[in-house]
Amino acid sequence: MKRSVAMMACVLSGALMFGSFTPVLAETEVKSVSTATADAKKDDAKADTTDKKDDAKDAVLEDGTYSAEFDTDSGMFHVNEANDGKGVLTVKDGKMTLHVSLASKNIVNLFVGTAEDAQKDGAELLQPTTDTVTYSDGMSEEVYGFDIPVEAIDEEFDLALIGKKNKWYDHKVKVTNPQKESDETAATEETKDTSTDDTKEASEK
Repeated sequence: MKRSVAMMACVLSGALMFGSFTPVLAETEVKSVSTATADAKKDDAKADTTDKKDDAKDAVLEDGTYSAEFDTDSGMFHVNEANDGKGVLTVKDGKMTLHVSLASKNIVNLFVGTAEDAQKDGAELLQPTTDTVTYSDGMSEEVYGFDIPVEAIDEEFDLALIGKKNKWYDHKVKVTNPQKESDETAATEETKDTSTDDTKEASEK
């Protein structure tokens, strides 16, 4: 009898101990699941960001010549007003170069990167070309232009400049809205044809 009572006490004791551990085990499992879910979300976010960067790199324009807008963070550093904020983008073998004519000859060099890096030994400075621009009133002027390497469209990058005062300045620039020249020419011709038809129609009335 005593033995039966002792065995009963052991069984009850074990059941109580198991019951006390069950909530702890359940809580640990919940925490593990939550942590795994959070880690999975982080991995998905990283993968999404990486995919977007890869897509931007893969979105290379086909070889050819385009007009493209050149946006800067400065009212003093911009494309000449005669060119309506645009430059000529050349794409060859997947590499892009934008030629822009500036407002004057006051900027003597450009550097793709920061002003600090532009002053280091071995820095490759962009040299100016002499461009002739013609304004809407028919007047022409010689200004400096530059061929700027472009890594990606619609992506801001550092472009430092130095003027006649021999001081480097940091700027942020971006190349946007590339339009192939053949497409622009076709659009211009279509506009001309429409204007001619309208004029002809008006004269017939």
